[in-house]
Amino acid sequence: MVSLLRIFSYAWKYKFYIMIALILMFIELVVDLVQPFFISKVIDDGIVAQDINTVWFYLGVMLLVSLIAFTGGIFNSYFSSFAANMFSYDLRRALFNRIQYFSLGTLSKFQTSSLITRLTQDVLQVEMLLYMSLRIVLRAPLLVFGSLAMAFVVNPTLGFYLSMLTPVLLIFLFIVARFGAKIFMRVQKRIDQINRFIQQNLEAVRLIKANDRGEFESNRFQKVAARLRDDTMYALRLMETIMPVLLIIMNGSILIVIWFASDMLQNNAVQVGEVVAVINYGLRMQNGFGMFAFIIMAFSRAKASSDRMNEVLDAPINTDDKTPTLIEDTAGTVEFNNVSFRYPGTKKEVLKNITFRINPNEKFVIMGGTGAGKSTLLSLIPRMYKTTEGSVIVNDKNVEDWNEDDLRQTIGYVPQSSTLFSGSIYENLLWGDLEALEEDVMVATQRAQIHDNIKNFDNQYRTIVGQRGVTLSGGQKQRLSIARALVRKPSILILDDSTSALDIKTENALWEALKDLNATRVIVTQKVITAKTADRILLLDKGEISAIGSHDELMNTSKLYQEIVESQSKGGSFDD
Repeated sequence: MVSLLRIFSYAWKYKFYIMIALILMFIELVVDLVQPFFISKVIDDGIVAQDINTVWFYLGVMLLVSLIAFTGGIFNSYFSSFAANMFSYDLRRALFNRIQYFSLGTLSKFQTSSLITRLTQDVLQVEMLLYMSLRIVLRAPLLVFGSLAMAFVVNPTLGFYLSMLTPVLLIFLFIVARFGAKIFMRVQKRIDQINRFIQQNLEAVRLIKANDRGEFESNRFQKVAARLRDDTMYALRLMETIMPVLLIIMNGSILIVIWFASDMLQNNAVQVGEVVAVINYGLRMQNGFGMFAFIIMAFSRAKASSDRMNEVLDAPINTDDKTPTLIEDTAGTVEFNNVSFRYPGTKKEVLKNITFRINPNEKFVIMGGTGAGKSTLLSLIPRMYKTTEGSVIVNDKNVEDWNEDDLRQTIGYVPQSSTLFSGSIYENLLWGDLEALEEDVMVATQRAQIHDNIKNFDNQYRTIVGQRGVTLSGGQKQRLSIARALVRKPSILILDDSTSALDIKTENALWEALKDLNATRVIVTQKVITAKTADRILLLDKGEISAIGSHDELMNTSKLYQEIVESQSKGGSFDD
């Protein structure tokens, strides 16, 4: 319950609209509750007393209050939907903003598909609960207890008979609600799993088609979907049992009222109108309890969703209150001092006792085998992760002492996987620096050897690249990613195997164009031809420094480097 209250605190901003909706809902409720009372007056004071004026009077009153309730219902729907939609908008934005400040360690605790579900399905569940609360969720219990109270007002004896089985119903509903929350939590996790499967399948669609694995993937999807189907059906069956039990108990209550009312009518201890009114209140209670099946389902789903969203809101984020750093327009330096690292939640050290320094404007290449720790080492420079031991120094300042925004502003980072966003080429390039001038963008694309390709497109820089750059080749995506990093005018340019798809001629032209760049270049590559042009090469082996020096120095001192050169000279390749 606490988790739900915390989530609904985002709706407090719209308390005015919520209050108006509640008032209008209360007006509808009052009208619903007084109608049976007016019916009793029509029967007892009008029909039985043969007073036609009284009949017409109460019929007119009933028509008037019905029109009021009808109008109130229309405006209630408007205010309820407005408050619910604005609440979900704010909640979804808060969740998304929170995720933006997750460290990579925190992000690794959540699957991408799970975060998508929390931002969509889970937000939708609590939005619907708020909307329905302002329409029927709050009205249902008020209708039940209001009808019971009015039954006592009309005739206390009959009201007592009507209420005899109510405690049994309340206990039953409480048990079902507790059990339902656990079931729907499992259903939401199944939705996570199916979303993850769909995401992975669509991302690998070319591989699936190339290997003719469509039927195989369909069979796998059938199993995942079947688990969601079975859990959902189990949850819905539980909810469906509520209505028959409610009907049996409430019909039993009404039968008790009719049984005792028959004796009371014979003894003139009750009037006919009072009996009709109490039975009407019993039927309203039945309708109110009938809503409880939907209410419990909505509440259970919203409770499960709120727990999952609170996990995101409670997850640690990078809070940076460090003093901003003056960023100078000079090439940067990078220094590792006895750095060891292991990923959060693991015991294996990925990097061990790494110590080296990269000088300003140096072209520094990092090489190593699969799992050597190359990408991990690079991720420590912009403080994507914190070191387990030792320190990383950027521009003669510990990265832990940098203001995070300033640290990353001074770095241009191009990851292994070239990620482009839906939109135009120019919009993707501006993503590197939203305030970049057109001249800066052109200089960056020329240096990245992609300007001429862009000019050959029909719409040139306004060409839409499609989701994840699907309309571009691998080499074009890599060069656009490099250009995007260059737009930032970084003092340290980090390229994590970002030229693997380039031919030798294009790559040589790229390095030639970057020679006059006032930036230190840190490059992960598997190409010896690239390493030859570096000022120094760092060779990693199983997370430790195997050797460091120029190409000629390593050829004389490092057996591992000699093996790499020999394998590539024979037409082989060094696997990453």
